Amino acid sequence: MLTVAILAGGLATRLRPITEAVPKSLLQVNGEPFVLHQLRLLQAKGVLRVVLCVGHLGESVQRVIGDGSALGLQIDYSFDGPALLGTAGAIRNALPKLGEPFFVMYGDSYLPCDYAAIARNFESSGVLGMMTVFRNEGKWDTSNVEFEAGKILAYSKTNRSPRMRYIDYGLGAFRAAGFHNLPPGKPSDLTELYTDLLLQKQLAAFEVRERFYEIGSPEGLRETSEFLAAQRINQG
Repeated sequence: MLTVAILAGGLATRLRPITEAVPKSLLQVNGEPFVLHQLRLLQAKGVLRVVLCVGHLGESVQRVIGDGSALGLQIDYSFDGPALLGTAGAIRNALPKLGEPFFVMYGDSYLPCDYAAIARNFESSGVLGMMTVFRNEGKWDTSNVEFEAGKILAYSKTNRSPRMRYIDYGLGAFRAAGFHNLPPGKPSDLTELYTDLLLQKQLAAFEVRERFYEIGSPEGLRETSEFLAAQRINQG
């Protein structure tokens, strides 16, 4: 499984006003658009194909990034259309371009984990979806997953409990059938899809050890910039 869908269609309201004229994926991080950092990471992890699910100012993302050949990737685009479709709705809309199975990640996340190991684990699981989880302990964001002995026992972004010591890492693996019950062209959210798959016993889990980085907030943007700058120095 070497195809990744990147959810890059949101309005990025927490970063306003800078995202009113620039989509979050194109925000400058250490001198270049953030999405380029994501794409180089994915290519280094063995990803071959990327589908950018875009909405707000999506045409500008396509103009800047192009077909991905300069990065050693095949990049395609799926546009929400006149109305934003939400995270799960955007994937439902992009299914004809994804094949299966496939990864889904958020357009504001930088996730330096072992994609190949996650893919192998998911392919052998036999279920429709897999959530990557990270032992967060409320440190980097609010924990929302109760995870024990390799299984997700509970997941909620609203009804949290002290037993929730893990967090949804932001990288999911799916088979297309997991989205077939969603109405095409209608807004829907990945949080609800994960919850439904968990109730159906169709959601596996994979624990990652590497912390996540994100640019969805001013603080996250600063931390991610510092991390990427340090990575460049270490690699140089």
